[in-house]
Amino acid sequence: MNNIPKMKVGIVAVSRDCFPESLSVNRRKALVEAYKAKYDETDIYECPVCIVESEIHMVQALEDIKAAGCNALCVYLGNFGPEISETLLAKHFEGPKMFVAAAEESSSDLMDGRGDAYCGMLNASYNLKLRNIKAYIPEYPVGTAEECADMINDFLPIARAVYALNNMKLISFGPRPLNFLACNAPIKQLYNIGVEIEENSELDLFEAFNKHAGDERIPEVVADMEAELGAANKKPEVLAKLAQYELTLLDWIEEHKGYRKYVAIAGKCWPAFQTQFGFVPCYVNSRLAARGIPVSCEVDIYGALSEFIGTMVSQDTVTLLDINNSVPADMYNDDIKGKYDYTHKDTFMAFHCGNTAIGKLSSCEMKYQKIMARTLPVEVTNGTLEGDLVPGDITFYRLQSTADNVLRGYIAQGEILPVATKSFGGIGVFAIPEMGRFYRHVLIEGNYPHHGAVAFGNYGKALYEVFKYIGVPVEEIGYNRPKGVLYPTENPWG
Repeated sequence: MNNIPKMKVGIVAVSRDCFPESLSVNRRKALVEAYKAKYDETDIYECPVCIVESEIHMVQALEDIKAAGCNALCVYLGNFGPEISETLLAKHFEGPKMFVAAAEESSSDLMDGRGDAYCGMLNASYNLKLRNIKAYIPEYPVGTAEECADMINDFLPIARAVYALNNMKLISFGPRPLNFLACNAPIKQLYNIGVEIEENSELDLFEAFNKHAGDERIPEVVADMEAELGAANKKPEVLAKLAQYELTLLDWIEEHKGYRKYVAIAGKCWPAFQTQFGFVPCYVNSRLAARGIPVSCEVDIYGALSEFIGTMVSQDTVTLLDINNSVPADMYNDDIKGKYDYTHKDTFMAFHCGNTAIGKLSSCEMKYQKIMARTLPVEVTNGTLEGDLVPGDITFYRLQSTADNVLRGYIAQGEILPVATKSFGGIGVFAIPEMGRFYRHVLIEGNYPHHGAVAFGNYGKALYEVFKYIGVPVEEIGYNRPKGVLYPTENPWG
């Protein structure tokens, strides 16, 4: 995956001048040693220039971590800490930042060895709010060297997503299809969270595609597709066109990302795409997603953004699926009931035409798009990658700007069950605890569209912190509440 930043966290220790500086020096060294003993030492950089006690020290530390190539910051309160200097450091550092504090080590050294960082963290958080500075503070931000090392490691996926968003361009092609107002995309919130957007006509894309006819690289891409698909290559006649389209998108990215480092695409796939291009783009979308470049369907701008965030957090392929249909009662009774601890209402089927990467499918075949082929010639609907999704843990989530320009999101963890779907498209039988209530009181009540992003694993904790960091109000982050914990709109009498 080549669309993901490598994070390097600069660890800067701070000290209030009425406390022994040695507390912060020794505790910082212990923290760094603990991190290197457990995690990749290239993730961090120990700022050796100074312990920040003043504004002058702050400038020195800032220059040092920038020169060292740090793109994230950890302010470490080895003791109480200088609330002004430490928050100014966070203010002037341009990347994502976190604050953690040292716990006291021993009851035998609570005279000169007491650092009071527990207290200092309160003042740090107060000053961050005064200056309107965003920073990640862990759930319990005070710990031993080993515990703080774990906190820094937990910060990495959050930092990666925040940093990438601030260096990302979202490229879209065409307006949303007719009858897809649910995928509306007020772009003001994109700018608010640091994302650039380039909106293009699908005619521009068609022109670029036609200019790639006969591209000398097409045979090489076709060979790569053939190797990837193997026996699943049931539509070999369409591969050359798909390769031409893939090269079109990759070249467009290089020519249009400008000063931004990372990209995602909100693409068009119907209603005129098939008849003009002569195929559907699903398989190409899946291949780009596997490279870390999410491509959403139906010009779903916030769907692409959601996929991008999940890619940054998980460093793995994600997908975008319709929250599509209920599980038939006979399928639930035959394959789920008594085997898995889920009610019928906890289950549903998530589907899309064929945009899920081959590595996330149990088995697959290159096919035609069944729904489109009901009204179009089959030959112009070739290009989907169909199969059941791999079973395992998932996180279903979305970030959305609603029609009234409110930024909100949802996150729910669950799993894909090893149950044959007996259907078409890229599809799986999903189970999320209390899904029925979540569906009604978050998805419907929150006016979310039918598309949800899927990360393959449990990433709710990191996604929640990313949403908070970029400015989603906590009351606007929905999740699947446990049984007995009511939603604000839920009738207490059932």
